Amino acid sequence: MRPAIPHMGRPSCFRVLYTVYETLPKTSDKAYLASEFQYPVYRAEKGDRPMRFQSIQPQRRRLADEVYEQLIAAITAGDIGPEDRLVQEKLAADMQISRTPVREALMRLEQEGVLEVSKRGSFRLYRMDDQEVRELYQSRAAVEGQCARILASRQDPADIEALREIVRREEALTESTARAYFEANRKIHRAFVEAAGNRFLLEMFDMIWGKAMAFHLFATIEKIDLAQSLGAHMELVDVIASGDKTQALEVFTDHIHDGFNLQIEALHSEE
Repeated sequence: MRPAIPHMGRPSCFRVLYTVYETLPKTSDKAYLASEFQYPVYRAEKGDRPMRFQSIQPQRRRLADEVYEQLIAAITAGDIGPEDRLVQEKLAADMQISRTPVREALMRLEQEGVLEVSKRGSFRLYRMDDQEVRELYQSRAAVEGQCARILASRQDPADIEALREIVRREEALTESTARAYFEANRKIHRAFVEAAGNRFLLEMFDMIWGKAMAFHLFATIEKIDLAQSLGAHMELVDVIASGDKTQALEVFTDHIHDGFNLQIEALHSEE
């Protein structure tokens, strides 16, 4: 017969718990590593929930970024057109890499609106309709117009001179290709937004210009005289230098609207 376990009253229980507590390691810091107790987590404060993270694979992520950059370069150069189908197995074989980073790059481009899924899981360039192009340019006008107001109200001589230099340099194109035009135009307009000093407006600018058809749309412009779009940027600098915020907004809006009309003309010239 097993001996009876003596009843331990509530005060005795507390004494046992206190004794166990006194034997635990003490620290003056609020934070402690739980690894001493076989828990692979870091607990920062009392009441915090344990945080668990999956391991990061930086090498694969860098490879996916390289695939992404190569695809973007091919799109802006016109090497990938609306009729082309992008198959991850074929791309992986051409690049002599596994399909995983290729799939990640293709899915990223789909999420950004550059590509869309076509038949049998392949991808193709997403083509905007007229309404989507209009909305894209309306967004540009809102962001860049506000930056123009900021710059005009500031009238910083250093900013104005820097903008003039960027316009002179980028408009001196050495080649009349759609890719050269796209890069020059993007750098000029981004310089205005960057000079405004608002990082949220800059993020919106990059998102708008990074949309799918910012690349394919400009690839169609080579059928139109590129000189129609270049040459007017110095006027944008002049209106900022005048200090007239209202006029700056109007001039920037008109400039972007002219770009919209040119883009619609280029799109319909493909039909």
